[in-house]
Amino acid sequence: MLPLYKKYWRTFFDIGLVVLTVYLVMLGFSKLYQLAAPVFLSFFVFLLIEPLARFLNRKGMAKPFASAISVVLFLVILLGVLFGAGLLITTQAIHLQNNLPKYTYVVQQHFTETTTYLQHKIDSLPSDVTDKLNGYFTDATNILSKWMVAFFKYMVGVLGSFSSFMANFGIAIILAFFLSMEIKDWRRIAHEKLPKTFKTAYAFLQGNVFKAIGSYIKAQMILISITFVIILAGLLILRTGNVLTIALVCALVDLLPLLGVPAVLIPWIIYLFIVGNTSLAIGLIVLLAVVMVVRQLLEPKITGNSIGVSSAFLMLSFVILSSSLFGIAGLILSPILLILLKELLQQGYLQQWIYLPQEEFVVSPFAASGTSTAGAPVNSGNGPAGNAEPDTQPAGPNPQAPVDPPSRPDNSSNT
Repeated sequence: MLPLYKKYWRTFFDIGLVVLTVYLVMLGFSKLYQLAAPVFLSFFVFLLIEPLARFLNRKGMAKPFASAISVVLFLVILLGVLFGAGLLITTQAIHLQNNLPKYTYVVQQHFTETTTYLQHKIDSLPSDVTDKLNGYFTDATNILSKWMVAFFKYMVGVLGSFSSFMANFGIAIILAFFLSMEIKDWRRIAHEKLPKTFKTAYAFLQGNVFKAIGSYIKAQMILISITFVIILAGLLILRTGNVLTIALVCALVDLLPLLGVPAVLIPWIIYLFIVGNTSLAIGLIVLLAVVMVVRQLLEPKITGNSIGVSSAFLMLSFVILSSSLFGIAGLILSPILLILLKELLQQGYLQQWIYLPQEEFVVSPFAASGTSTAGAPVNSGNGPAGNAEPDTQPAGPNPQAPVDPPSRPDNSSNT
């Protein structure tokens, strides 16, 4: 093992630094999100309201009025969506209330028939078997009751988190309004005060990472739309009723990791088998199979092409790991970091930052597209200088250009 450590200690150290940097970024973002969630949400709202405000400002309207009109329109659309969702839920709740006696009667009938059948079978069993079955039933009901208690506690926590989120979102709208008003000043300050390295890093993020994130969101919207259309068409064929509501709920649940459409359809299928509606249950099974097959075929293609990561296993594993470690902040940041790592790999930065022994690789595993040798950026030495940055590295400063021309008059002739 010692020769392995001697040969790869520098590689392990560089990879450890990258992993530590990613962990610290995730940890810092999760802590900052807990402390200043409205600030981060305001950036999202700003991205939604700024295009209209910028368009109105270009047409001659003052920026404060343009931002105000954009915020008002955003609130009207948001309240309209919430009102429509509330009206839809209320209508379905009233419909369920009217049909609840019918559903209760059907369940009671099947429960009575099942208990009568089981009673005849149990009477013919030996007493010790009956006692064991009663013990198993008691254990099962105790476990089920614990699950129900945990579920209700979880729902209480979700409702509390939702109320806190709505309060933070309201504050974020106000912050986004002021940010839209002052965005020119903030951009001017950033242009004048930020170091050149930060500007280059932001240009890299804007040209690669942010664009890929937009493509990822677009891909998710496409997948949700496909799921909605398939479920809507299937429910119309099966004539289940309330097809629009069920299709919308399935499309929204499809956004949640590890849940998706089965979280809605499987309990429904089980209920239909219990009440004896076998034909509709089989139809829903076929519909669920179609949805799952289409998702499995299209998701790696659409999502992988949008962010450049074709492995669904890698994406889902990274999302699960980050959300388990950092909660909602990790769930938000995980696609961004995955896209960032992919762009760093494609642009050749990981090949520059991580040292690899020259004699071990013909082609570097961190080589960007089109790189044919394993250690081109890392062959110039075995130490830190072996990863020396080339002259064309975008993130490095230009030694021939003056950093501050007003304070260096002797270099003005070189410019």
